[in-house]
Amino acid sequence: MPKKITLLSSFIFLTIQAFCLDDFIFNGFKKPETNLSLSGTARIDKHGILQLTNNTGRLMGHALFPSPIQFKNSEDGPVKSFSTCFVFNIVPEYPRLGGHGLAFTVAPSQDFIKSALPSQYLGLLNATEVGNFSNHLFAVEFDTVQDFEFGDINDNHVGININSLVSNKSAKAAYFSDDLVQQDLNLKSGKTIVAWIEYDSIRNLVNVTLSPSFSKPRLPILSYKLDLSPIFQKSMYIGFSSSTGLLASSHYVLGWSFKTNGDAKVLNFKSLPSLSGHKKRSPVFKILVSVLSVLVVLGSVFLVLYALRKYKNRDIIEEWELEVGPHRFSYQELKKATKGFKESELLGAGGFGKVYKGILPSSKLEVAVKRISNESKQGLREFVSEITTIGKLRHRNLVQLQGWCRLRGDLLLVYDYMPNASLDRFLFEKPIAVLSWEQRFNIIKGVASGLFYLHEGYEQIVIHRDIKASNVLLDGDLNGRVGDFGMAKLYEHGENPTTTRVVGTLGYLAPELPRTGRATTSSDVFAFGTLLLEVVCGRRPIENRAPPEEFVLVDWVWDKWIQGKPFDVVDKKLEGEFDENEVVVVLKLGLMCSNHVAKSRPSMRQVVRYLEGEVGLPGMVRPPGGCYGDGKGGGEGFDDYINSFASSSFDKGSLYSEGAQADGDLSFVSVSASPMSLLLPPSLFMCPLWK
Repeated sequence: MPKKITLLSSFIFLTIQAFCLDDFIFNGFKKPETNLSLSGTARIDKHGILQLTNNTGRLMGHALFPSPIQFKNSEDGPVKSFSTCFVFNIVPEYPRLGGHGLAFTVAPSQDFIKSALPSQYLGLLNATEVGNFSNHLFAVEFDTVQDFEFGDINDNHVGININSLVSNKSAKAAYFSDDLVQQDLNLKSGKTIVAWIEYDSIRNLVNVTLSPSFSKPRLPILSYKLDLSPIFQKSMYIGFSSSTGLLASSHYVLGWSFKTNGDAKVLNFKSLPSLSGHKKRSPVFKILVSVLSVLVVLGSVFLVLYALRKYKNRDIIEEWELEVGPHRFSYQELKKATKGFKESELLGAGGFGKVYKGILPSSKLEVAVKRISNESKQGLREFVSEITTIGKLRHRNLVQLQGWCRLRGDLLLVYDYMPNASLDRFLFEKPIAVLSWEQRFNIIKGVASGLFYLHEGYEQIVIHRDIKASNVLLDGDLNGRVGDFGMAKLYEHGENPTTTRVVGTLGYLAPELPRTGRATTSSDVFAFGTLLLEVVCGRRPIENRAPPEEFVLVDWVWDKWIQGKPFDVVDKKLEGEFDENEVVVVLKLGLMCSNHVAKSRPSMRQVVRYLEGEVGLPGMVRPPGGCYGDGKGGGEGFDDYINSFASSSFDKGSLYSEGAQADGDLSFVSVSASPMSLLLPPSLFMCPLWK
């Protein structure tokens, strides 16, 4: 009986100690004294280790203290000083490639979990909430992926964030030794790291200190002058958030202490659980190994025979496969996700294969799987381009590549699933719902933002080379995302693009491309100009059934512009419901981007500023002009391309299709019929010999 009383007293003491609302300590997280609020992949194992995420892509885990902490005595009062200390490990799926990170966070409620996203959002916010003052969110991120969208300094840093994933201040992960020499610290090394986060309400100062040992350095690695009073509410929830993306890491927390108006209690480091203990083999395991070793010897003969039989059909890993970044899925995983590539899951067919809807068995994430069953070099070249290009890009207006798979002749790409298909389906097909002008203008700005990122926001210049309505995909909120990077080219900033085969789609090719064969950011701008006019007019760049004066979209728009009748070209399906000022801006910008002189076109940086209203458009739009014929009798077969042009009516495969197809070694995939001389009759546009 006395023994039972002693055990009960110990339990009550531990419970009171752990759940004092402004002062608690967890030397490990063993139950029943630990009662954290867990969600997502977060769990507490039998060793007392809090595991936030595992090696599964695009997931997130949260662990919050179950009761709110009182940080203020009144809503308008100052925030109390506070201090927290915790021990964590980040173990990446692949050495040196983290994904994505964890954060200590303070939030007004636990509801932020419901709308948060994984990957670069760290399970804290989503694309629409970033930067909102109403978030009342404070976080210190330990980030292992450099995200250019949020201005990350590198892929191994600590940042102080207020209501956003853009850090107010950040520093590379490091610590100060006893002699005050800064030493680098690798967050994704898999080794134990101790972190201290302290807020001084007198000096309004946030300090973040790191150490690879349990001895706290004298100097913090990151200090930021900040008054948290406008950010914090009277009571707030505290805890940890973590996420994975294309690459994954297991994020662990081994111990945690917290205190307001004082220093957090020192963790008993000797009693903390360890990952080595977490993986420690039991005696039963050793017995099983001994028994199985005999079976292994016997089975090795059969394994050798099996390996020899499979050798001829092995899937050879080529050099380029070792250099690509995105996650490589197993063929069986994608086969299961698409129900064996069942016809009922087919979204459509494109030039190089079929596209299936799938649900990944591990994460239950909806994806689109493009299956390129093609042994040709053309298909493999595009496949490699998509992986090495879009796989490293991160922007809210680009279709995210989740991963890929290659099994002999089968090439598969895995994308975010876009429930609203592609833009051309809404613009040109019936009875698809009509996009309002507000939705169209938002899509235009989204595509412009994505292209600006490709041209200037990424570490290299990315030239898409196939901007068109069928390659603009729409997510569940009808936001425009640029997709299909099979024709994309990458260049270093300041490097001149090299001459390549001319690829693209009829109606979108810049007129200088057949002459120079050199794709540039300006040729992307030209295609974007055609897209702008399509969105306003609700018709294709070349309309076979239109009267001669309306055959070429940009000619028709220019004619109406100089006649002072710009609203005559607006899509009739809008029934006059549009913002006239915005329509004029888009039409004028479309004509500017469609100028036949490359240097006269604006950059995407200028385009974004025009669309956001930061600067006004020039007062005069000069007519574009030019011709594809060389005046010597050949005209690069221009008549043949015009006569063979097929209707680009919606094909469900265009959701994730490759665009126009190349044929053998022809120098064109398709030739643009984009603006000729707008000062001449449209009929002259058809003449390949015109000088």
